[in-house]
Amino acid sequence: MVDWAGEWETGLWLAAVAGAGATYFWRGLGVAISRHLRPSGPLFEWVACIAYGLLAGLVGRMIVLPLGALQHTAMEARLGSAAVALGVYFLTRRNQFAGIAAGTGAMILWIW
Repeated sequence: MVDWAGEWETGLWLAAVAGAGATYFWRGLGVAISRHLRPSGPLFEWVACIAYGLLAGLVGRMIVLPLGALQHTAMEARLGSAAVALGVYFLTRRNQFAGIAAGTGAMILWIW
């Protein structure tokens, strides 16, 4: 008789060990390389620009072509709440929490 449960359990353990090994290998390599990188260098500036560009694209897509629950809201509500969020963000000296809270509140009030 074949012990399928034992083979299944062994395979799961091997997959977990292989996944952890692959993850920690790259983390260790990152730590080893990180002491040779300059955080104020052009590579990090480029990475920051790419990250901000991706974030702006995703937020823009959420406003213009939303999915899920946002799909059922009016474009005016999405644009208006985004404008409120940006306005409060800049009026409060770039306080992210205040901007997000104001934008969320504006969206809730607009839908209600």
